[in-house]
Amino acid sequence: MSDDVRLVAWVRGRVQGVGFRWFTRAKALEIGGLSGFALNLADGRVQVVAEGTRSDCEGLLDWLRDGDTPGRVVGVTEIWDTPRGGYDGFAIR
Repeated sequence: MSDDVRLVAWVRGRVQGVGFRWFTRAKALEIGGLSGFALNLADGRVQVVAEGTRSDCEGLLDWLRDGDTPGRVVGVTEIWDTPRGGYDGFAIR
């Protein structure tokens, strides 16, 4: 039985135009084993989709909430789901 999960997180605050997606990708690569993407949304949020083990996804979520991120995070909303696959590494979109 696989313990892989899909995390979808929406990050609010001053997170566009500050390198947030690049740093998110770097953190995902540092954690290792994560695939997915970080995407700027039209409303100013950044959407982060990550698939991997629950503990790795939780590590990324903790960093999104409390880590040394660029800009200023004021809130993160997340949902958990089953992985869908189809990602080649962790991308910036």
